[in-house]
Amino acid sequence: MLDLLPRLRRFATGLTGHASDADDLCQMTVERALTSQDKWQQGTRLDSWMYRIMRNLWIDETRARGRRSQTFLAEEAGAGQGGMGAQEAVVELNHIDRAMQRLPEDQREAVLLVMVEGYAYKEAAEIVGCPVGTMNSRLVRGRDALMELLGEAA
Repeated sequence: MLDLLPRLRRFATGLTGHASDADDLCQMTVERALTSQDKWQQGTRLDSWMYRIMRNLWIDETRARGRRSQTFLAEEAGAGQGGMGAQEAVVELNHIDRAMQRLPEDQREAVLLVMVEGYAYKEAAEIVGCPVGTMNSRLVRGRDALMELLGEAA
């Protein structure tokens, strides 16, 4: 489980759009996994099980809060840090983060799971609980919308 934490945190950051919310979501996920470890079936993928827990917790959390997240980093976070290349990278990441947050949640999940986390369509579909064709469709729509949004930012 400890080896999964960096990947879980990256996924949580992608879902929440904010580092502190991502930390909270990771903590809730690990807590839920530990208290429900009897529900995990030996021989199945622990990472997929934990991603599903995280996704379900996030859905519950967003319904309870009724709010949308901000970008991963405030634009000011890169000011005065590193050389010009580092600042440009931070600005570019901010553009990508804002574009990701503008995607519908189902498309954002698909992009995060397949393009960022590297899951196969089938695995991502199992995590989300949808047919593979639906995952494929969400990914195509999400990728196209993301490219269009990033084109607007350029």
